[in-house]
Amino acid sequence: MSIINVTSEIKPLKKVLLHRPGEELLNLTPDTLEELLFDDIPFLKVAQEEHDAFADILRREGVEVVYLEDLMAETLKANKGLRKQFLEQFIKEAGVEIEKYQKLLFDFYNAIEDDKELVLKTMAGVNINELKITKDNSLVDYMNNEDSKMIVNPMPNLYFTRDPFASVGNGVVLNKMYSVTRNRETIYADYIFRYHPEYAGNVEFLYNRDLPFHIEGGDVLNINDKVLAIGISQRTEAAAIDLLAKNVFLNSNSKIEQILAFDIPESRAFMHLDTVFTQIDVDKFTIHPAIIGTLRVFKLTKFNGDIKVEEIRDTLENILSSALGHPVDLISCGAGDAIVAAREQWNDGSNTLCIRPGTIIVYERNDITNAYLRKKGLNVIEMPSAELSRGRGGPRCMSMPLVREK
Repeated sequence: MSIINVTSEIKPLKKVLLHRPGEELLNLTPDTLEELLFDDIPFLKVAQEEHDAFADILRREGVEVVYLEDLMAETLKANKGLRKQFLEQFIKEAGVEIEKYQKLLFDFYNAIEDDKELVLKTMAGVNINELKITKDNSLVDYMNNEDSKMIVNPMPNLYFTRDPFASVGNGVVLNKMYSVTRNRETIYADYIFRYHPEYAGNVEFLYNRDLPFHIEGGDVLNINDKVLAIGISQRTEAAAIDLLAKNVFLNSNSKIEQILAFDIPESRAFMHLDTVFTQIDVDKFTIHPAIIGTLRVFKLTKFNGDIKVEEIRDTLENILSSALGHPVDLISCGAGDAIVAAREQWNDGSNTLCIRPGTIIVYERNDITNAYLRKKGLNVIEMPSAELSRGRGGPRCMSMPLVREK
């Protein structure tokens, strides 16, 4: 079995990466919601219970579940000299520029002996009161003397493991995220794939987090081993897709022959391509009803050692049918009711995780869409979602497949 192997959205899922929500959610406040890309503050205890239920469903279905925090802790434990490098890089990327605070933070983190506890603390954020700051002849010390001031912001979006990187074939697309708030999240995957005993030297990077153009995993869908779909969206820009296409087409191990770049609206409702459609069976997709109609899509292929770009204007049904080589059935969120569709799409009614053809995990709160999916012949497994859904992401957003059956 390859270390990374994902060539489809629907082949039986064998191994998946999750992050259990932690104290980073406790450091959300009404004043920081917009900056940290959240719409509301989840109740951590219930969010963890819901996430544990999600993991239990996956295990019952035969999927190996691994956690981001565990892999990162194992990475540090296996490489004794790596902790210093990681902490110095992490503190720099956290935007801490004052040398005094950099040293205080380094000592604060480094005093945490347990590697997993350290990793969780980097995710949770650091309040100024947690550091033993003495007021020297520094105006900064006096201005930072607020009980609620975070010197390192939390990363509440981490439980959406889909976005920091994407598994494509036997490689990973290590992303440059759209916002500064989320770009720090990719540091964990970078260290894991470069230094973890299981992954070091065994993973090809198809894109890197230090490249200038942003791309996120929710915009990347493996249609099959030859076709990759990517959204040109609020979070993914065309220049990143150009770079990724060159890396993919010039990679001798890649079987991908074409990339379909979907031009989707730049709005929160269409944040990523997987909020617009996701594949749930050999011939079935859930879709956002607003995507029905003529779309603007760009077909990228390898041509004379370079990239050929062809503009296509057609319906989603025709584009997907052509890519797969057979007719497809598009199942609208909300079962045709505009009000239901708007409500359930807001709660990720079309953001489903397929664990094998025709078997999907969905949020239980989207009852109309779920009933419609069952009517269409899908095996629908519901998970609790009252608190997790406040982060605006569904089961697909909360999971990153590492291995699917070949």
